[in-house]
Amino acid sequence: MSFDTRHKSKVILDGVDRAGARSMMKAIGFSDRDLSKPQVGVAHCWIGTMPCNFNHREVASQVMAGVKAAGGTPIEVNTVSVTDGITMGTEGMKGSLVSRDLVADSVELVARSHMFDALVTISGCDKTIPAMVMAMARLDIPSVMLYGGSINYGEYKGKRLTIQDTFEAIGAYNAGKISKAELKAIENHACPGAGACGGQFTANTMATAFEMLGVSPMGFNDVPAEHRGKKKIAIETGKLVMKLLKKGITPSRIITRKAMENAVAGVMATGGSTNAVLHLLAVAREAGVRFRIDDFDRISRKTPVLANLKPWGLYTGPEMFEAGGMALVAKELLKAGKIHGDQLTVSGRTLGAEARRAKAKKGQQVIVSARKPLKKTGGIAILRGSLAPDGCVIKLSGQEKSIHKGPAKVFNREEDAFAAVKKGRIKPNDVIIIRYEGPRGGPGMREMLHVTGAIQGAGLGSDVALITDGRFSGATHGFMIGHVAPEAYEGGPLALVKNGDTILIDAKKRLLDLVVSKAELKRRLAKWKKPKERYSGGVLGKYGRHVGSASEGAVVE
Repeated sequence: MSFDTRHKSKVILDGVDRAGARSMMKAIGFSDRDLSKPQVGVAHCWIGTMPCNFNHREVASQVMAGVKAAGGTPIEVNTVSVTDGITMGTEGMKGSLVSRDLVADSVELVARSHMFDALVTISGCDKTIPAMVMAMARLDIPSVMLYGGSINYGEYKGKRLTIQDTFEAIGAYNAGKISKAELKAIENHACPGAGACGGQFTANTMATAFEMLGVSPMGFNDVPAEHRGKKKIAIETGKLVMKLLKKGITPSRIITRKAMENAVAGVMATGGSTNAVLHLLAVAREAGVRFRIDDFDRISRKTPVLANLKPWGLYTGPEMFEAGGMALVAKELLKAGKIHGDQLTVSGRTLGAEARRAKAKKGQQVIVSARKPLKKTGGIAILRGSLAPDGCVIKLSGQEKSIHKGPAKVFNREEDAFAAVKKGRIKPNDVIIIRYEGPRGGPGMREMLHVTGAIQGAGLGSDVALITDGRFSGATHGFMIGHVAPEAYEGGPLALVKNGDTILIDAKKRLLDLVVSKAELKRRLAKWKKPKERYSGGVLGKYGRHVGSASEGAVVE
């Protein structure tokens, strides 16, 4: 039985009674012929505040050309974005995670209200990527997600740079290790043009994970933002969504539990961002797929690290693309029996079929064989214990040590911790606690790259640990633990830590403990008072009142 390619739009556009709707569409250039065809939304996040999404208008125009060539009528939709890299270390950073749900809501609202028959979403900066897939899952109409692409690496004194180097240079300057002129030179060279951050930070992590999930065509998201091949794949994406529409293939056919496991395996094999835990949990929830935080640890334990990528490794997203891309990682995982090759993707082929098509560039050193992995187990682990009963996330990629035991230095906001690092008040063996930065307490669960970059720049990266109910940038590396749940604002044990308390971290045992007796914690809890909410109104106030736990994806209820 053939699928009705106008299954939604005919309700809003056909018949005498819909003359008013057609009249308004004709006012902006649509013809009767245009309105008789399938209506395909092309949603993107162009905004003049960042490089991450700066090519989206151009990519959208090329996607729309592909839709037209395949017999559809494209309708452009624009939404917002908040970049972590610019807002980092300020109150503005609280809007970043909030924007994920807002973007998903806005795209869903337009597509549902205007009754699009199909949808192409174009994503860039970190939160827009899961947001677009969340909207696709909610709508469950034929859809494809296309990533705007990675920024190219910068170059200075023969070294290839990413924004990570700028943040670490701030720390190095504050520690007296480099001059102001050197800091300015790194600042001027790190970001050479359009595209999202170049390492396997959150944007590239999520873009490659969604190729593994099957909602993006394998290899399309790998193409850098300013690469000459971007135009071609954008046009092909427009044509592809029309094929999906004709076949009636929707996200619910693609986003299955096995496909989610494939996506997580992709994150682990590339040493990806801890934010993937939040975002994939959120996508699973929207898709109605049962998936839990402990599934990440289970998959991590059996998935080798195969891609040598920044922030802990040597290479960037564009270099991985040149080496063979995510398909090559998938090919190695498939050969090792680490992924489900039978899962459907938007190309119409299975993930296994896509993986087998991969070709490695001769002499490439970015992606290694599963027989000789960079690390035998994945880049992320889930810890539990008296300090995180509901779980927390640690990034293990490139991390040699597995145990840290030391005294707590407690801060109730990120800025205070940054100031302490800057003033040299953090000493080797310290465990920095940054609390009341969780989804509700922040609100917005800020990333801590300003602090972690300062720690690395000060030369303390291997000597201290950091624990927070906030998040970390994908550019973070070191002994850093985030997403602690329950968060401090909800009375979680993190709220009860005092300066000097002993904290024990044992990554091998997946343990995070506050070495204080239960009786003492009970006494402290009885005296604890919930802080006054930081925002009583507006979008942040509303978010803080309705967002769920980080252990469940920090989804707004």
